[in-house]
Amino acid sequence: MRVRKIPLPLPNTGFMHRKRNTYYIRGILVVSLVVFVLMQLHVFNYTDSREMPMISEPANDSIDAMLSMVPSVLHKFLTPKSRNHTAAAPMQYNNTSTGRYNASYMDYYHPPNISEIKQQIAKYNELQIVLNEDTYGPLQNDSVIIVIQVHTRITYLRHLIVSLAQAKDISKTLLIFSHDYYDDDINDLVQTIDFCKVIQIFYPYSIQTHPNEFPGVDPNDCPRDMKKDHNFITFFLNRAIVRKCNNALYPDLYGHYREAKFTQTKHHWWWKANRVFDQLDVTRYHTGLVLFLEEDHYVAEDFLYLLEMMQSSIGSLCPQCDILSLGTYLKTFNYYTYNSKVEVMPWISSKHNMGFAFNRSTWSNIRKCAQHFCFYDDYNWDWSLHYVSQQCLKKKLHAMIVKGPRVFHIGECGVHHKKKNCESNQVIAKVQQVLRIARKSKQLFPRSLSLTAASLVKKTKLRKGNGGWGDRRDHQLCMNMTKSSNES
Repeated sequence: MRVRKIPLPLPNTGFMHRKRNTYYIRGILVVSLVVFVLMQLHVFNYTDSREMPMISEPANDSIDAMLSMVPSVLHKFLTPKSRNHTAAAPMQYNNTSTGRYNASYMDYYHPPNISEIKQQIAKYNELQIVLNEDTYGPLQNDSVIIVIQVHTRITYLRHLIVSLAQAKDISKTLLIFSHDYYDDDINDLVQTIDFCKVIQIFYPYSIQTHPNEFPGVDPNDCPRDMKKDHNFITFFLNRAIVRKCNNALYPDLYGHYREAKFTQTKHHWWWKANRVFDQLDVTRYHTGLVLFLEEDHYVAEDFLYLLEMMQSSIGSLCPQCDILSLGTYLKTFNYYTYNSKVEVMPWISSKHNMGFAFNRSTWSNIRKCAQHFCFYDDYNWDWSLHYVSQQCLKKKLHAMIVKGPRVFHIGECGVHHKKKNCESNQVIAKVQQVLRIARKSKQLFPRSLSLTAASLVKKTKLRKGNGGWGDRRDHQLCMNMTKSSNES
């Protein structure tokens, strides 16, 4: 007898459902991976030369490659035209045409001596000539003043000037070049600037103009180190007293005596701040922002645009802020994430001392603390300012900082850092490449700013200074700069 088979439905185990879910999950993972890879294409990393070595595939740092990234009209700022070279030309011509002139071009151009330099410095500081004022008009109260501290590194200065020339609204600013070294080639370079108003001021107490006397190196000054002994600081002190050197009674916290090349930077910074806010005819009543740069900085083309945006946003984003900072010392950053982000935190000297701005109100509070600045045993102006914030001001300095920097540090060598090749173009080329990519991907000129949560700032104990500033002559010179400002 044939048995009829009746089909029975199988129980629903969920196998087919799980199989479909697996396909979906795999698909989502693949799409996510693709999106992640695309996101990475927008990340632009910049490595500061003082923090870590450059990435394994550096940008092309040849002169031709860098010139190709700069409009041809600005090549004049990058082309060395020292008066030594221009003087050599006619002599070479005379030599080939007559066969009689064999003198070096140094016989043709004689650098000024110390007496002549002092006369020129006094003349510049007295006349206070503002170049290009007839073209761009007088300084407006809401214009940004940019103060650049200059020493001798003309190569970096050339690139800073090129970056400034490409910035939006640069024609509305006043550039103040504050020099502590008189150099005809640097002066010629500065005086060729034609894209905004320019004025030069000269620190009158430099090592260059006082080579054998304070604030330079007096032959009778105590040497920084005497024969090392592992006992007490009193050993150094006693030897200095026996030697009867000028500053025998005033070593620093660590038993060392002053080094003029280090003390000059702090003196220069304090002098120029007093000079700009309280002495120059063109700036002494200005109430807008003053931005501080140095010769080895490089700016993005939207740095002024962003600075103005930050100033306008203080009321809503940071009512307690005194300082706006356009540069940071991050090891890496990316414009895709941080192009329009800012953070707020107490001002820290080692992090927020590059490309920062404040107004007359903030300066007035700082100047009242001149004694704290001038007597603090630290040869660094930024650490001294940090000490002022911590110990003297009623309210500590607070800063609004851009997460995507608009001011970069390009210097390979300086007071604290020495390398074999101080004229390397590698960092400059890298910065130019970073900004070129950011420009092409429209990451500059953000439409608005947003406040991001600041990383937790560890409450720092007030540390003692780095030393180098124990000499009472330095204290007195520093204080006199503020006194002369009040008297003017």
